[in-house]
Amino acid sequence: MKILIASSYHHAWNSVRPEAEMFIEMVRQGHQVTVATQGDAEYVARFREHGVKVIDCYPKKKICPSTIKTLHKELKDGDYDICYAFNSKTIPNAAFACIGTKAKLITYRGTTGGLYRHDPSAYLTHLHPRVNGIVCVSDAVRKDVCNRVWKNRDNIVTIYKGHQLDWYSVAPTERAEFNLTDNDIIAVCAAHVRPSKGISVLIKATHQINNPNFHLLLVGSGFEPHYEEIKQSPMADRIHLVGHRKDVPSIMAMADFQVQPSISGEGLPRTIIEAMANGTTSVVTTTGGSPELVNDGKTGFVVPVGDADAFAKAMNILIADKNKIVQFSKAAKQKLDKEFNATQTVKNHIAYFERLQNKD
Repeated sequence: MKILIASSYHHAWNSVRPEAEMFIEMVRQGHQVTVATQGDAEYVARFREHGVKVIDCYPKKKICPSTIKTLHKELKDGDYDICYAFNSKTIPNAAFACIGTKAKLITYRGTTGGLYRHDPSAYLTHLHPRVNGIVCVSDAVRKDVCNRVWKNRDNIVTIYKGHQLDWYSVAPTERAEFNLTDNDIIAVCAAHVRPSKGISVLIKATHQINNPNFHLLLVGSGFEPHYEEIKQSPMADRIHLVGHRKDVPSIMAMADFQVQPSISGEGLPRTIIEAMANGTTSVVTTTGGSPELVNDGKTGFVVPVGDADAFAKAMNILIADKNKIVQFSKAAKQKLDKEFNATQTVKNHIAYFERLQNKD
């Protein structure tokens, strides 16, 4: 099978790795894969080393005539079976490039919300009439997309990104860096804060936590709107504003558990995946794909969106029981390895591509 990928690889190595390694594995299995991306992207050398053809072709805007022309010529001359586009810039250009070719156009959807039939721009992306199928990062995203499209709902599928534990295996950050010891219970919330992240819910939950050895690390940017709420928390002196960090997986590995109080908009949160890979359990909410990653009461806790009381209760259970933390963390790591592995992801993609091909 001949597959043309249009995506951006100007991102941190680990953020693009699950996607990129999937295409390398497809080449190993005998398929021909071409990636149209930024020529100076860090992953380009690894692509070429493993037999993936790379075209230096990334659109400067949503409708880029030169990109459309280049992709169309490649699709026609190369007689591609599949064109797979991944973001709001590559999808419109790939859609127009596919016109007049035999290639099945597949788009990728990674978040819930933001796709509306009354929005003209949606018809340049997932609602474009040239789109043959949509791959969604989670069932929550798939259900959301199914409510938005006009046709071919059976061609909207969930295929989880594949991961390997050793991609994320890191040494834990030293607790001493935060003036903490092994006697402390540490939870981490890592986020680039916006209203959907539910930080107010988390801070409200801290009002119900009394263990003097419990500390909460807030990692990332954008926490400023919540400074006054943090000051009002009874454990304000144990809420640490860490700021932006490049070693989030290491901090996750150091922590006893991580928390995701999101109230909307999650696809399949990478922070939960990083925590699972390093054997760290989670407390999450029912929004988006989080419940697909966490088995409530087995690998972590899933609580209702916006319910600070329930969030606090779940946190208190873990704070009071180190053995449960260890049990849940081990199960979380096993779940990632079994249900979200890279081999299964490639298998599911190829089966999906073949199903679309056989519909003719």
